[in-house]
Amino acid sequence: MTPSFRPNDAQQRFTENMDAFVRQIQCMMSSHAYHFNKISEEHGNRLQKMWTDMQGAQEQIIHRANQGRIFDEAVSYGVDASQRAALTLDVLRERANNDLEHEASGTPPVQIYKSEVVLDGRKLARPVNYSLLRIYAPEGVTTYERKRPYMIIDPRAGHGAGIGGFKAHSQVGVALHHGHPVYFVVFGQHPEPGQTLADVMRAEAAFVREVQHRHPESAKPIIVGNCQGGWATLVLAAANPEITGPLVINGAPVACWSGQTGQNPMRYNGGLLGGVVPALFLSDLGGGEFDGAHLVMNFEMLNPSRNFFSKYYDLYANIDNAGDHFLKFERWWGGFHFMNEAEIRWIIEQLFVGNRLSRGEALLEHGRHLDLKSIRSPIIVFTSWGDNITPPSQALNWIADTYVDEHEIKIHGQRIVYLLHDKVGHLGIFVSSKVAQREHEEMTSTLRRIEALPPGLYEMKIEDEAAGDVDAHFLVSFHERKIEDLKAISGDRQEEHYFPSVARLSELGSELYELAVRPVVQSMITPQAIEIIRRTHPARIQRGWYSDKNPIMPLVESTAGLARETRQPVSSDNMFLTLEKLWASLVIQSFDLARDIRDAAFETSFMAIYGSPLMGWVGTSHDFMRKLKNREKLRYLPEVQQALVNISSGGFAEAVIRMLILIAASRGSVREDRLERSARVMAKDEPFASLGAERRNAIIRDQSLIVEFERERALATLPLLLAMPEDRKKAIKVVEFIAGSIEEMEPETIQVLQQFHEALGFPTLALTDVTEDPLAGEKAA
Repeated sequence: MTPSFRPNDAQQRFTENMDAFVRQIQCMMSSHAYHFNKISEEHGNRLQKMWTDMQGAQEQIIHRANQGRIFDEAVSYGVDASQRAALTLDVLRERANNDLEHEASGTPPVQIYKSEVVLDGRKLARPVNYSLLRIYAPEGVTTYERKRPYMIIDPRAGHGAGIGGFKAHSQVGVALHHGHPVYFVVFGQHPEPGQTLADVMRAEAAFVREVQHRHPESAKPIIVGNCQGGWATLVLAAANPEITGPLVINGAPVACWSGQTGQNPMRYNGGLLGGVVPALFLSDLGGGEFDGAHLVMNFEMLNPSRNFFSKYYDLYANIDNAGDHFLKFERWWGGFHFMNEAEIRWIIEQLFVGNRLSRGEALLEHGRHLDLKSIRSPIIVFTSWGDNITPPSQALNWIADTYVDEHEIKIHGQRIVYLLHDKVGHLGIFVSSKVAQREHEEMTSTLRRIEALPPGLYEMKIEDEAAGDVDAHFLVSFHERKIEDLKAISGDRQEEHYFPSVARLSELGSELYELAVRPVVQSMITPQAIEIIRRTHPARIQRGWYSDKNPIMPLVESTAGLARETRQPVSSDNMFLTLEKLWASLVIQSFDLARDIRDAAFETSFMAIYGSPLMGWVGTSHDFMRKLKNREKLRYLPEVQQALVNISSGGFAEAVIRMLILIAASRGSVREDRLERSARVMAKDEPFASLGAERRNAIIRDQSLIVEFERERALATLPLLLAMPEDRKKAIKVVEFIAGSIEEMEPETIQVLQQFHEALGFPTLALTDVTEDPLAGEKAA
């Protein structure tokens, strides 16, 4: 039977194709405009500055020539430059030798603190190359076993472990300074045979339970995940929501399709390089293991001027002081680690190409679905505008992809807090001393208060109390946000319509590779070939070339020793040193210009290929760019209906919590001092303390839903929760104590407090300062 022709269907397809075509043109025009402006303005300004500097150098040369000093300065510069060259080569020799020694010792973590292995993942029922370390506090620092422990999960993205404890002022150092026991999740260089990321998750869950077992009197552990460890932390919490405490997610790429036009080219690699196929091919060349050196090279290509020239020039220019710092960092950067094919395949298919974790479609293993909505612990997301590896949109858009809107976050009783830094880079989030002394310090000190927040989405802001005052404290506040507010960070997300086609073609490509190519590749690979391929990887050659295995390098060592003994640094105003710096600036700009042209070509090619209506049809089955945005439908969810049914039920605890939520909702933000008082009352005073953490959180969630959907009834039914006059007076006093002094109250807060007075039968009661906790005498046993 021939199907009848339906004009409406044809018209709809035509409209969809035209929309896709228009969207493609808009994205390409936006991309062209961005890259043109960046290349013309940025590089034009840099060239203009360089031309000005060259004119200044020319005047300096003429001045030196008139003084007859050119020859003397040339000689002194020649001596200094040759000595710096010898010393730089010697540092590179030390780096190469350190790499060999580090690899021979099993690439232990580079963190600087003393530690012991608490649980070895290789001894679990499903062995993995992960271990749990207990970090010991340095001399002069005391930790307390009853304080909430930290468990830090470092990134496994090509490098080794330990970056979170790389410095004294680090995530580890901040937690130890606050007296918290600290545990560190590390991993070996090679995975265990057959290891999967599901096995890794089970091992991390076992680590959390071991930490809880060691600290039975403390609250659930705080889990800190850096970069790859961030989404691993979300996977752990989604699969085991009952065991984790607050989650701190630092620079973690979760919504991997997201990014800004012209600024995040790495997300196009999957579409232009074949999706998961290159990883499968490289895993076959590695005998079933994927070499982390490939990932490190990808990171280096993002900023080639820094990784291939300027970091070496900075070492050369400051060789008298920069050697130790260079060697410490490079010990981590060059500690290449491996993954099983199953692990790298899951990462690419579920995250970077498939984006399934953000979409709520990820499968950890067959039959085990991951839903980020199942996480019950507060989530703190730290991201930065200066991060070119995990931009803010990739760190935050999973929130908009997971939840319909901020109301659904409240329905699930979830607290999500994000902190947005202005300029720190990706690695700076983990290793910057300035970040540790401010952002991580304040996050550590306020985590307990975050748990006292009503459910919802918040932005955490840290501001200097007094600019220029060395001893000044920081002011921390939490501002309630909407999902719509994330759009100001992520943009319109039009380009994400192209990525479903990438995911679909990646699936087809992997099937074709496994059917036609893999048997041939695997039949040709031998253990000797695997070793040769690893040793000749460009990332290893550029480092290993300088080791003592090179017969030339012993001569470099002796020459460097002589240079140290006879060191003659040149004066900073030497004209040839000025010309050297100009030359270095020109080389850096050349690298940057080539990078920008490459990125523009990558982006334009990607849009030209995947923006077509044909590719839109290819990716139809994977397109999730649709969202239910109907708040009224959320009202009829079982959780909301159950809370609203009980709007008139409860007692003193429910009434006080409801009143605090009403105050917070009136302002849209919560001060740190108010959270501190609230957390203290909830944890130590009756009747709240005896409720237990889970019951308190359930009350906070239900009262938040009541305030969200029935604010007027929530206020009107307060007398039903506080039947006795003495309970009403006490409730008012508790709320006013937590709210703080009248002088610091916003007008909205005062207005809501007056509404409480009226609702509870105290219309003429004036606001008074309550400086002491009204429940201070009613402590938990």
